[in-house]
Order: sequence, then structure tokens, then C-alpha cells
Amino acid sequence: MQEMTLTPVTPTIRSRPVYAPLEPRAGRLHLIVADGEGAEAVAEMIARAPDAAAMLGAAHVIYCPGPNGTDMADRLAALGAAQFFRAPTIPALLPRLQRVLADAHMGTQFYLAGTEGLIGQAEREIMATGFPVGAIQKEHRGSTVRRVQCVHCKGITENVATDPFRCSHCGLNLFVRDHYSRRIAAFQGVNIDAEDPGKAPPPVVRFG
Repeated sequence: MQEMTLTPVTPTIRSRPVYAPLEPRAGRLHLIVADGEGAEAVAEMIARAPDAAAMLGAAHVIYCPGPNGTDMADRLAALGAAQFFRAPTIPALLPRLQRVLADAHMGTQFYLAGTEGLIGQAEREIMATGFPVGAIQKEHRGSTVRRVQCVHCKGITENVATDPFRCSHCGLNLFVRDHYSRRIAAFQGVNIDAEDPGKAPPPVVRFG
């Protein structure tokens, strides 16, 4: 299998998330949440662990396929974590994450890997429970499609690949900004043809 690497992100503004390779840490529980190619990041981290068997014995892995259809659930399941759960989608994954968080204690380490949509939503759930941000590691792998909120109607469109794009809720043509809100786990989309309606530039694929 071809080795995959951290999806590169060029920092643009302060709110733009940045990522780094996952590193194994000491912890009472290792809560691993991934989608798509994020499975490769998890497998590589486990391979670097000083005591992989002990880490897996205290690991709960939650996974779903990526927006591009990549499904590496079998590879993650084969690692032998104490608990493994595969969900069909991110919305189906989040309730499981919430249940695990309800029983998690301080000393838990969090590892998030895959698309920015998955990472952002999982991080939001974790931080809502009061865990410190320093306990959360994030590695972006695979698809670069974005989760975008329209600043005008507040609707969220998943898996945006083009810029500009048409809001799936109000129909406005939106420019995708790099401004990111952790509160809603989404980038911001702003009307691009407000002064000249109907004159938006043609969409260009920027995220894939």
C-alpha cells in the first residue's frame, strides 16, 4: 500500500486550524476518532508506540468512511483495540463519541485523524465536556473538502469542493473564507455577488 502523509495546510489567518502528526502519549484511555485516510495516521501512530499492546488495550477507536468513499475500517479493526466502532457517517458517529465522553475521565488522550469536517466536529464535542485542548491531537489526512456555514442564513453545507459555491439552504453564491469557527466546526461562506446579483465568477474546484 502506498504510504500516505499528513495533508499539507498553509496557515493563512489565526483561526485557521493547523495539524501535526499524531504521537502516542501516556494516558488512562486513548480515544481515537478517525475517518477515511485518517486510519493510516492512526496505524502509523500505533506503530510508533513504545508499548503498542498496552496502548491498544486502553484504546477506544471510533471510525467512519471518508467523504470520498475511502473505507479503511478493516485495517483499524485489525489493530486489535479494546473497543472498535464503525459508523456509516459522521452524524452517526457523533452519538457514540458523546456516550464515550460521558464516561471519560481526566487522563484521557484524544487522537483525531482524517478530514477537517470530522476533526472539527469531534473536537467540538470533546471541548464541550471540559477536557483541555492540550489533550487533543489532530492530524489532517485525505480529502480537503470543507464544512462551510453561510454567514447569511447560518445553514451549513457539508463537503464543499468548489469556490464559490451555492449555499444548500438559501441559494446564495458564497466565497469560502479561511476563517474557521471552532464553536460550529465550520469555515465561513460570504455572499460573493451581493452588489451585482447573478454575476458570481464560475466555481473552481479548490478542495478535493
